[in-house]
Amino acid sequence: MYNWHKLDITLTDLVENKPTETTVGTKRIGLLKKGAELFAFAALCPHAGAPMCDGWVDALGRIVCPLHKYRFDPKNGRNTSGEGYKLFTYPIEMREDGVYVGFV
Repeated sequence: MYNWHKLDITLTDLVENKPTETTVGTKRIGLLKKGAELFAFAALCPHAGAPMCDGWVDALGRIVCPLHKYRFDPKNGRNTSGEGYKLFTYPIEMREDGVYVGFV
């Protein structure tokens, strides 16, 4: 299953619809707060390695890569602009003592 790691960031630290990068151990991940939901994803674009948190969230709630404007669904990492890449996503849990992300 997953090894769960507590984040050093809280929901109040995050700005709504703004991708934010953080580090968990030696792993760089992106976080996106949308309403009551929180998503975790790979910090680098699977196409050319651009930092995803330098991108933005479009009107449909997709994370947009800053380099080539590829769009990804934060829920499942699916590329919605048709290029065929998949952004790796991580499970996330909000617990009483903080936010946790899971790694295999």
